[in-house]
Amino acid sequence: MSNSKNLVISSAFGYSANQISFFIKSLRRFYKDEIYFLISPKDIQIKDLLRHYDCKFLEVNCHKNDIQLKRYSFYLEILKNQKYNKILHCDSRDIYFQANPFEFKYHGSINFFLEDEKLKNCKYNSNWILKTYGKKNFKLLSDKIILCSGTIVANYESMLEYLNLLKYHIKKYKYKKRLKYLLTFRRDKAGRGCDQAHANYIGHNNLVKNSFFYKNVDGPIATVYHLKKIKFDDQLNLVNDNKVPYLIVHQYDKKIDLFKNTIKKIQKEI
Repeated sequence: MSNSKNLVISSAFGYSANQISFFIKSLRRFYKDEIYFLISPKDIQIKDLLRHYDCKFLEVNCHKNDIQLKRYSFYLEILKNQKYNKILHCDSRDIYFQANPFEFKYHGSINFFLEDEKLKNCKYNSNWILKTYGKKNFKLLSDKIILCSGTIVANYESMLEYLNLLKYHIKKYKYKKRLKYLLTFRRDKAGRGCDQAHANYIGHNNLVKNSFFYKNVDGPIATVYHLKKIKFDDQLNLVNDNKVPYLIVHQYDKKIDLFKNTIKKIQKEI
């Protein structure tokens, strides 16, 4: 198996072609290696978009509310057939790229990117950890800074290790549904993002060797929701505290008014 290529791996399952086109078009300005998406067999327009931009895809049968947790098993299916140099696993709908995500000297075998808030101060992250790992583990993790599960960069071996850990923890530490959902055998949608809890547990407990954590304010990837300072350079690139443009901008939709001019500029270029 060759390992000369890098890989960006994500999911477009449940989205429209329009929702992921900005991600793909902004990335293809800088990056020529492999991009791999999970899609639904019904996603005809997405297939056309992916083929046009030389992206690969795996068709998966899954309920739209289950894809967030099941995607990691599907990623492992993809990775067992091809070895890569470095891998970026990321979300798709709320991300755009300002540079090639691999043209950076990452410190870790696996690299996590922190937000600007403690886990205990975010009601969503607090709930996910409490409902999966319980009060004891929440207390141990509560003062840690939120680790974003939507952007992770690793070498091939470490990404495999991380994905297998996620798969194991998702199966072992299931989200505890509220009573009304247990009694009526319905889905508890509040648990849909609980892979965040598993990522934070794995990351902050250093379960993958040679992990490295980047701060939101001066790292290479911005997670915008809790980012306190939104600053742009003359080219309308979002920049960190060192005035260096971020490689990736994640969750820009949470502060869309601040990003309108940047989005218009990029859309003209692509």
